[in-house]
Amino acid sequence: MGVTGGQISPVRSRERFLLGESVEGSVRGPILNSWMRSRMLGLSPEQTDLPYTDDFDPDSRLVRAAEPVLDQLQSRFSGSQMNVSLADGNGTVLQRRFGEPALAGRLPPIQSVPGFVFAERYAGTNGIGLALAERRLCQVYGAEHFAERSQSNACSATPIRDQFSGHIVGVLCFGYPRSYEDPALPVLVRRAAESIERRLMEQSSARERALLRTYLDARLRARGGEAADDGQLIGLDELTDGGLDRQDQMVLKAKATELICSPQRAAVEVSLSHGRGVTLLSSPVTSTAGVEGVVVEAVLTGDSPPAHHLAASKPTASALASLALAATERAESLPWHLAEASAPGSAPAGPATGQTTAGDEATEASGAVRGLVLVGEPEVGKYAVAARRRLELLAEASTRIGTTLDVSRTARELAETAVPRLADYVTVDLAGAVLRGEESADPQAELHRTVVHGIRDDCPFHPVGHQVRLDPGTPHMRCLQGEPAVLETDLQATTPAWMLPGIEHARGILAHQVHSMICVPLLARGVLLGIAAFYRSQDPAPFGDDDTRLARELAARAALCIDNARRYTREHTLALALQRSLLPRGLPEQGAVEVAHHYLPAESGVGGDWFDVIPLSGTRVALLVGDVVGHGLHAAATMGRLRIAARNFAELELAPDELLTHLDNLLVRLDREEDDASATGSNGIVGATCLYAVYDPTSQVCTMARAGHPPPALVAPDGSVTFPDLPAGPPLGLGGLPFETAEIRLPEHSTLVLYTDGLVGGRHRDIDVALDQLRHALAHPDRTAQDTCRAVIEAVAPEHPGDDVALLVARTRTVPADRIATWDLAPDPSLVSDVRGAATRRLADWGLDELAFAAELMLSELVTNAVRYGSEPIQVRLIHDRTLICEVSDGSSTAPHLRRAATTDEGGRGLFLVAQLSQAWGARYTPQGKVIWAECALNAA
Repeated sequence: MGVTGGQISPVRSRERFLLGESVEGSVRGPILNSWMRSRMLGLSPEQTDLPYTDDFDPDSRLVRAAEPVLDQLQSRFSGSQMNVSLADGNGTVLQRRFGEPALAGRLPPIQSVPGFVFAERYAGTNGIGLALAERRLCQVYGAEHFAERSQSNACSATPIRDQFSGHIVGVLCFGYPRSYEDPALPVLVRRAAESIERRLMEQSSARERALLRTYLDARLRARGGEAADDGQLIGLDELTDGGLDRQDQMVLKAKATELICSPQRAAVEVSLSHGRGVTLLSSPVTSTAGVEGVVVEAVLTGDSPPAHHLAASKPTASALASLALAATERAESLPWHLAEASAPGSAPAGPATGQTTAGDEATEASGAVRGLVLVGEPEVGKYAVAARRRLELLAEASTRIGTTLDVSRTARELAETAVPRLADYVTVDLAGAVLRGEESADPQAELHRTVVHGIRDDCPFHPVGHQVRLDPGTPHMRCLQGEPAVLETDLQATTPAWMLPGIEHARGILAHQVHSMICVPLLARGVLLGIAAFYRSQDPAPFGDDDTRLARELAARAALCIDNARRYTREHTLALALQRSLLPRGLPEQGAVEVAHHYLPAESGVGGDWFDVIPLSGTRVALLVGDVVGHGLHAAATMGRLRIAARNFAELELAPDELLTHLDNLLVRLDREEDDASATGSNGIVGATCLYAVYDPTSQVCTMARAGHPPPALVAPDGSVTFPDLPAGPPLGLGGLPFETAEIRLPEHSTLVLYTDGLVGGRHRDIDVALDQLRHALAHPDRTAQDTCRAVIEAVAPEHPGDDVALLVARTRTVPADRIATWDLAPDPSLVSDVRGAATRRLADWGLDELAFAAELMLSELVTNAVRYGSEPIQVRLIHDRTLICEVSDGSSTAPHLRRAATTDEGGRGLFLVAQLSQAWGARYTPQGKVIWAECALNAA
């Protein structure tokens, strides 16, 4: 909280907190988290004693760098009640300065004497402790302090970092009465800390310049002090005739930096471009001030530089030294410097004494030319190597994270990238809604452990699938509540307060030497997806701020990929739901075939595959499979439109080639509509393939036509498998091209297998091999349709399908001949009564006497119409199947229409009677004419 209505008044909130009441939302997040930690640690607001130590270095690097800055601050605040404190990285106060010198005598020792430790675990919420805990600039006002002793003060504190390592080495804190509050104070304390950090950097640069000076002096002494003879010490650019390209420089700097990390003599061969080679020689060097470092030189071992170039490039040692020092001064902020002819700089390397090394003698004996690469301190080299490796890890992350559109897999890729190069263990917790492809309204309530990955499998983190419940004040909860990252640098020395509620679980983790952690939220496009936690155990160095920034960058990249996967999962789920809702939910009742089906969606996106089984008149059945080009919601929606259209066209009793022609015309129209809407970003329809078959169990003939679709597989009753060579036909959507039909006789218990190309096709599959697999899977004629369907999916379908698979298996049946009655008639009205009599007798034979009356009336009307209005040949057929089917065919293509007859009309009621007596009736066209049919339920009587 801090300031309300212009007054600093966190007192009431603090009182409510100490009473155990909720103050969330009324107190600033960092302050509330610190209060919680203080309470968990068992600290008391009345506590006044703090640890004191006199075991600190009053002349440390930090103190020397800070003293001039502290002097300036003391002068600036002269006469005021401002006090300035300098503390080390553990919270121990090293120096205090007061604007009013007498103030030191009036304050208690805990506020005026160096040596007291203000770490949060001892002092509770205070400026120094909070800056160390939050690792950033913090302000604490009055009653925001946890301890009673500090209630009358305010303070602003910020960490001081070593710019090489990024580690926090101290804290600068301004303490002042609350009335001194000024918006400029945070800016001032930050600038003062930056000045101290620059002076720490200058100390390092001065040491490196001393190392370089020692190295150059040693070279001069090795030449007997004759500068002119030192011409063989040149820069790398001249050493290679100016041929060092950017890649070569990066390779040499990277290898030289690694050599600096170890203060030992070494020689390493490095291959460069264009067949050249360089030997890097590293030697320890110690400056006159006792600073130990390493010098790295290069000796060209590939193609030698031109003689005329060597003759023209012999700078004196003093000239080289001045160039090197100038370059060092220009690059003081770098942890190491490249020393080339035009810009020699400092970095690792240099002989430890004034004597030449074995490498010196060898190169000089052979006349080889040497060039200075780097000179610097081993610790600085380690920081440079670590920085380069962090950059390499970021570059690698861009290719390793997000290779799939699977949420869980993407989260695991984050962990696999970070282990072991950043962390030893990584856990990723995602909201349950995110795993389902949705946005989570409350991630805290449904956080699930999604990934646990590390260098060992036995570390006792909660397992995958565990629902994570977070306590207030934990790093995970703080990330959920908006903090960009939480770093815990020392879990072993002092168990953090937030671990205390789950201390048994925490002890199991700490037993595996886990000593530091980073917790980062997974945030993408403003949506909080979950949390990633990084733990370190094997690396003795704890996580630092540089590691935190790297973890945040990795998490940000992973979060974006996870969000992409989440959005894809949502769309995939919607498309799959739409696809499944548009496919048949159940197969219709029919007796022509035994049917089984299977639909397998693609992993990469739902396509437009579909199948259908449509009962037709005369016990026939239509079988249909199709595949819309494309994936996603658009393909699924288009599939639904085509399937409905195909069913409607089938209800019109169209022949297979005519049905495909109508679907082709429909798709052309839809494509035009999409083209007209393309300005709105709509996806155009490319086309579709389709196979349509009509099987008649009375004749055992199957009529098929296909539009660019794979041919079906046919399993004969003896088990032989063939792929009928049907006319291919063009894919739907091209428009104007004809389709052809083919008729195949299917003996009873034959199996017809229709499928989409996702079953046998694919970029990485040989279709001939897949068809052979299909042939072997089908070569079992004794199987049921369902068993055949299952066997095909197991044997042929890809494990990770890149396209949808629709499979339809139909095992044929026939209508026994004794259940079919046929009469051919001449166009004579007097024969109608003969047909009625014959039909009545046949119904009696079938045991359907109760249907005789209805059948007589229907046949009388249908035959009379055929005789009066049709043409020869006229045929009557009765079929006893699941229903009683009455059919009358003639050679005319004119079909009657049902109409409502007026009371004065003498005719027009025949079809009305047929419609009333039957459960369905209709007309279908044949090459010879038409068939008028009517079905009567067997239980209609």
